[in-house]
Amino acid sequence: MLRHIHIRNFAIIDELDLDLDPGMTALTGETGAGKSILVDALGLVLGDRADSGTVKHGANKADITVSFDLSELPKTLAWLEDQDLDNEYDCQLRRVISSDGRSKAYINGTPATLSQLKQLGSRIVEIHGQHEHQSLMQREIQRQLLDNYGDLGTLLDKTRDQYDAWKEIHDRHQRLYSNRQERSDRLDILRYQVNELQTFEVRDGEWTTLTEEHERLAHAEQLASTAQQACRVLYEADEQSLYSALNQQIQAVQDASQIDSSLAPALDLLHQAQINVQEAHDDLRRYADRIEIDPARLSWLDQRMSGLQDLARKHHCEPDQLFAVLERLEQELAELDGDGENLEGLQLKLKEAEQAYRQTADKLLEKRLVAARKLSQGVTRAMQTLGMKGGHFEVQVTRDDEVAPGPHGMDQIEFEVSANPGQPIRPLAKVASGGELARISLAIQMLAAGSLSIPTLIFDEVDSGIGGAVAEIVGRHLRQLGKERQVLCVTHLPQVAAQAHHHLMVQKRSNGHETQTAIQVLESEQRTEEVARMLGGVELTEHTLAHAREMIERAQEA
Repeated sequence: MLRHIHIRNFAIIDELDLDLDPGMTALTGETGAGKSILVDALGLVLGDRADSGTVKHGANKADITVSFDLSELPKTLAWLEDQDLDNEYDCQLRRVISSDGRSKAYINGTPATLSQLKQLGSRIVEIHGQHEHQSLMQREIQRQLLDNYGDLGTLLDKTRDQYDAWKEIHDRHQRLYSNRQERSDRLDILRYQVNELQTFEVRDGEWTTLTEEHERLAHAEQLASTAQQACRVLYEADEQSLYSALNQQIQAVQDASQIDSSLAPALDLLHQAQINVQEAHDDLRRYADRIEIDPARLSWLDQRMSGLQDLARKHHCEPDQLFAVLERLEQELAELDGDGENLEGLQLKLKEAEQAYRQTADKLLEKRLVAARKLSQGVTRAMQTLGMKGGHFEVQVTRDDEVAPGPHGMDQIEFEVSANPGQPIRPLAKVASGGELARISLAIQMLAAGSLSIPTLIFDEVDSGIGGAVAEIVGRHLRQLGKERQVLCVTHLPQVAAQAHHHLMVQKRSNGHETQTAIQVLESEQRTEEVARMLGGVELTEHTLAHAREMIERAQEA
């Protein structure tokens, strides 16, 4: 239940603190006083989009805070707990709109998104606007009204989830099916490319091995000659070799070290040099003996490397990348080959998903037919008391099994009406006048509101276009709703205002510099005067006061 509203610097409201009570509360005031500003402020704190025009002229920001008692809404409390926004039974929503158009939102003091405000707001407040009847002719709005009346939210969520699952499989199946020829062509190309690379026996790291071997064979004579020449200089040239020269110097230094022992380190280095020369000679000799001059092998290497280069040009890569290309093509080929089997698998999954969807859609149809029958009867009864005696209202729910699945089921929903006796029933959009449409819309809104579990209902001048006895009946309906829910009704009709349990009056005041809106809680005599004003204008006579007092007393006795 909505308990308190605090507004600062919003539209023409300077500052407003308002406590609200259970039951039906009427909000009245002269035309232009700003009766709907309170509803607009509530809409913003429940997630409506804001702009800088809502900020009071001259102020930096508008601040709207509302408090709710959620003690009788366990599911809403659980939702808040899941969002880490809970605060026991109390819930405070706040919206701050800056003069530059930016805004911030809070739930129980914690920053929140507009999406969170909307989700929470949809659980605790239902606002019925004065122009809702204008959209009543739209098929989508008619479907939403029927589903809301039937409280089909959970079943609709399941239908939408199963539709999403079906649609995902359907789209995949369609892509595979429509691209079958393209897939077949791609498979032919892949098979050819993979076969060519596999036949050529492309191996990982082969190009590096081939280039190194080719380099050796191409320069075999030069390499052998160099190694043999080094062998002769180092060791094999007898007395002219480096080994012999080192040996002579070792003997001389060794003799000298007998005289001066400090030559010992140099002597060790000469011995080490002689050993290194010997080892270098041995390595070079083995290398020279190992080198083969093989023109046939060199020719094969040329051909192999040329073939790899040709393949690399075909695949727009370097020769050393061919093995990676082969792996990628093999993987794509395996995936596409598997898709042929997946097409059959997807067909089976698609059939199963559609069966599951249709079972839920059938349950939705059954519930809609039940809700349609009840709504048709309820609105027809209401029409008899709303100035359309003999009128008949009917909700048509039809199913075409050939229609593809949709997120809201497979049913076509249309409101039909016969506003006068003897007239055939026809689609609402084609036969109802503006006044009749407003009254039918009001009947539907009141019936739908009564079927929902939302604790706070707001009616913003939904009674426009009616008057007299019809207005009194509307007021009675709203008062009856107020016994079970908290109802806030913005109205210009005394017959409706008189039915309320509580009465608030909106006043617009001007001090010559600026205009402000204030809301006053009316007590007994003040309320009588306001209803009398609504009945008879500015001048209050004893007659209008007595009439107003009688209307209020009669409503309280009912």
